[in-house]
This record gives sequence, C-alpha cells and structure tokens, in this order.
Amino acid sequence: MDSEAVPARLGMEGSGVSESDEPAAEAQIGAVIADKLEDDDGLHPRGSMFSIGDLAREFDVTLRTLRFYEDKGLVSPRREGLNRLYSRRDRARLKLVLMGKRVGFSLTEIKGMLDLYDLRDGQVAQLKVALDRFNDRIAILEKQKKEIEQALMELRRTTAVVSGLLKEKEEKEAGTRKG
Repeated sequence: MDSEAVPARLGMEGSGVSESDEPAAEAQIGAVIADKLEDDDGLHPRGSMFSIGDLAREFDVTLRTLRFYEDKGLVSPRREGLNRLYSRRDRARLKLVLMGKRVGFSLTEIKGMLDLYDLRDGQVAQLKVALDRFNDRIAILEKQKKEIEQALMELRRTTAVVSGLLKEKEEKEAGTRKG
C-alpha cells in the first residue's frame, strides 16, 4: 500500500495529523475511551481485581481467548503465582477489544488504539482522527447492513417462488394419486 493511501484509508486527510502521528492518535483514542469505560463502571471500585474466570464469565469469552489477548499485549494481568489478576484498566481494555471486534476493527487496529493507553494529552487533532475513524466504520457497517437487507429481500422472494412451485408440484402429485 502506498504511503498516500494510508491517510485516505484512515479518513485522516485534512485533519492536520500526519502519518507519523497515527500511532499516537490511535493510542489517544484508546486512552480516552478506556478511561471513560473504566470511570463509568460504577460496579467495581478503584483497585478492584478480577480473576481470569471473572472476566471470562462477565464477557462470555473463553479462558483461552483471554490468554490470547494477553499474548498479543491487549491486556496485562498481574501474576500471583499461577494466577492472573486483572485490574479495572485491563477490564476496560478487554471491553474495548470486544467492542472493537464487534464493529469490525482488526486486533492490530485495536492494539494500535490501546498501545499507548497511559498517554493522555487529549489533543484535538487526535480526537478528530478518532471521530473520523469511527464515522468511517459506521459508514462501512451501514453499507453492509443495506447489502444484507437487499440479500434477505432477494432470498425471501426466491423462497416464495420455490415454495409456490413446491406447492404446485405437491398438489399435482396428490391429484395424480387420486385419479
């Protein structure tokens, strides 16, 4: 991919953010959002720790998935012997990872947004990049939704035709047996 395609692909043109600022912008996105998720939690006071089983149950993921995310550097649980202990920060990051996957971001893109989680300078340009990326993802999902709705409509129409043909054949067959 050529270097000019990257800013266009990310919706960064005109944002005042160069390609070299992209990792910092992605990290800022992760930091701001994860902070909001962590602060808005309300159920778990600061300093709460979670076992791997706690998070697996809460987010309906396997232990293997959590270990995989740890291997990829998406979460960083503390170790006490053989036990993994996850902080509220890890919990918020996991929540972001799962949300990002659900809306179509790759793990590489998600990691890019989370890598510099602790850097929090809140620059306007970085937030604009985040907004552009999220709006781009919304546009992609809306297009996919429209394509799926079209496919469903065509499939339903085809199902109605096939159902009608089947009914005709069954009626004809039933009439042949009686006669």
